Amino acid sequence: MAGGAHFSRSKVFALVFCLWSLASLCCAARLSVSRQKLEVQKHLKRLNKPAVKSIESPDGDIIDCVHMSHQPAFDHPYLKDHKIQMRPSYHPEGLFDENKVATESKERTNPITQLWHVNGKCPEGTIPVRRTKKDDILRASSVKRYGRKKHRSIPKPRSADPDLINESGHQHAIAYVEGDKYYGAKATINVWEPKIQQPNEFSLSQLWILGGSFGEDLNSIEAGWQVSPDLYGDNNTRLFTYWTSDAYQATGCYNLLCSGFIQINSEIAMGASISPVSGYRNAQYDISILVWKDPKEGHWWMQFGNDYVLGYWPSFLFSYLADSASMIEWGGEVVNSEPDGQHTSTQMGSGHFPEEGFGKASYFRNIQVVDDSNNLKAPKGIGTFTEQSNCYDVQTGNNGDWGHYFYYGGPGKNANCQ
Repeated sequence: MAGGAHFSRSKVFALVFCLWSLASLCCAARLSVSRQKLEVQKHLKRLNKPAVKSIESPDGDIIDCVHMSHQPAFDHPYLKDHKIQMRPSYHPEGLFDENKVATESKERTNPITQLWHVNGKCPEGTIPVRRTKKDDILRASSVKRYGRKKHRSIPKPRSADPDLINESGHQHAIAYVEGDKYYGAKATINVWEPKIQQPNEFSLSQLWILGGSFGEDLNSIEAGWQVSPDLYGDNNTRLFTYWTSDAYQATGCYNLLCSGFIQINSEIAMGASISPVSGYRNAQYDISILVWKDPKEGHWWMQFGNDYVLGYWPSFLFSYLADSASMIEWGGEVVNSEPDGQHTSTQMGSGHFPEEGFGKASYFRNIQVVDDSNNLKAPKGIGTFTEQSNCYDVQTGNNGDWGHYFYYGGPGKNANCQ
C-alpha cells in the first residue's frame, strides 16, 4: 500500500511539474505576444503621423495628408532643426528642352496617375502618406525589418559566377554604366503588373544610383515601380523609392517608412498604386523618373514625370554619395525563392522576353546620366547583366526618339529555366 501511495505521489509531482512548465510557457508566450503587440503599436504611432485630412483609395489604401513639417523624416536627430528646401537650386541642364521635345513628339505617351486621386487631393502645405496598417508590419520578419530590403540584393555585374547566381535569391536584368563620377540618372520606364508566384517574392523595375564598394559600405538611392505582396498586402503596381548607406543593413528603407527622404510634393504618394498599367498588345503606359544631386546644396532630388518634384535625400545620410555616384544601373529585379526546388514563375517586367519588342516586352527608354557640370547626357559604354538569360533577359538599342533604350524581363520558370 505504501509503495502504491509513493507511486501515486510521484505521478502527482510529475503532473504538477508538467502543468507548471506548461503554464510558464503559456505565460512567456502571452508576454511575448503582448510585447510584440506593444512594439507594433509603437511603430504604427511613429509612422502614422496626425493627418489634416484622410482619403480612401479605391484599392483600400488610406492616404493621410500630413503637415509637411510633421513627416517621418523629422524624427531623425540630425533633422530636428532642418530648414525644408522647397525647391532645388538647379535642375539638370537639358531637362526642359527634352520635356518640350517629348510633348511635341508624335509618340505622345498615355497619361498616368495614382489611384487615390479619384477620391480627392491633399491641401497645399501637406504631403500624402500611405497609412501603414497593423497587418503590413505583421507580414514582415520583424518590426525592425519592416520596410527594408534584405541584405545583398544589389545586382553586381562583375560577379556572374555560377556559384553566386542564386546566393541572395535575387535575380536581375539590367543595363549599367561605371568608371566615371555620376551626379544623377533619368529614365522613362514602361509600367506593368507582373504576376508574383509566392507572397514573399517581389518584382520591380527601377534605377539604382550607387556609391562605394559592393561590401558593407554600399550607398544606394533607388526609385521605380514594384509589385510586392509582402510589403503592401496586394499585387498592385506601386511607385517606390529606397535608400541605404550601409548595404541594406541598419540604414534606410522603402518610401517614407523611416526618417530620411524629405517630401515637399502634395500630389504624389510614395508606395501608392500607379494607374493604369500597360497591357500585352494593348495601350502602353510609362513613367519618367529623374534623380539628381543639387550642385549647390548637395542633396539628392527626385522628380516624377515632367511636373512633380517630389523631394530630396539630404546628403548627410550618405558617405560616398555625399560626393558622387560611381555606378548607375537601370532594370528589373525579382526574388526567386525557388518554391518546390524549382525556379519561380514570378514575372519580370511584362513577363515576356525582350525580343518580343514594343507592346509586348517591357522597356526603359531615354536613359541618361547627369555629369559633373549638371548636364543630362547619353550614357557612355553601357554594359548589360543578367544571372540567367533563359529566365530574364535584356537587349539594348539606340534610336532618334528613344535615345538609349533597352527591352528587358521574362517569365521566370519555363522549359529552359527550371
